[in-house]
Amino acid sequence: MGRKKVELRRIEDKSSRQVTFSKRRKGLMKKAREISILCDVQVALVIFSSRGKLYEFCHGSSLAKILEHYWSRFEDRNASKGVYETENYPSENANHWTYKELQQIVQRDLEGPNVEHLTLTDLVQLERELGAALTQIRSRKTQLMIELISTLHEKERMLSEENELLEKQIEAILKHDGVEQAKEVDLGRPHQKATLSLLR
Repeated sequence: MGRKKVELRRIEDKSSRQVTFSKRRKGLMKKAREISILCDVQVALVIFSSRGKLYEFCHGSSLAKILEHYWSRFEDRNASKGVYETENYPSENANHWTYKELQQIVQRDLEGPNVEHLTLTDLVQLERELGAALTQIRSRKTQLMIELISTLHEKERMLSEENELLEKQIEAILKHDGVEQAKEVDLGRPHQKATLSLLR
């Protein structure tokens, strides 16, 4: 008798969910590291926790370079299919699309009774328009991910420098307090000797 299939669903208990996330995240990164070493491949893994904390793993190159490599291959593949060859929205204007314009494309051709009257030519044109829009969205998403990762790395570096500076300041304060205490002890010794002499 085989093992019963476990249904995957969100863990309701917050503590249990956090423990599971920590274990699964470490296991996923371990698997990514193993396949990168065993198969000599470039691997990039990006995880954002529910609180927005970044966890990442990459092998063979920096994460930014792997993402750029992925995107260049994706663009080459779409270009070979003619995704950018649109009449209503030429490729040189693709970078200037707004969210409202993209929404209008969908509403114009896919919502309401219009969709039933589209010809094969119309559907091919619409596919190209939406393909170009999707390419633009993915490009922007990749760019924002790279910028976010760079920003987090910079914040991590700044925090590390601040911690190092605080440690040095604390060390200097403790050292200064030790010197002052030593001076007080030395100043008190002649007085103690004079008192002992009078008592004798």
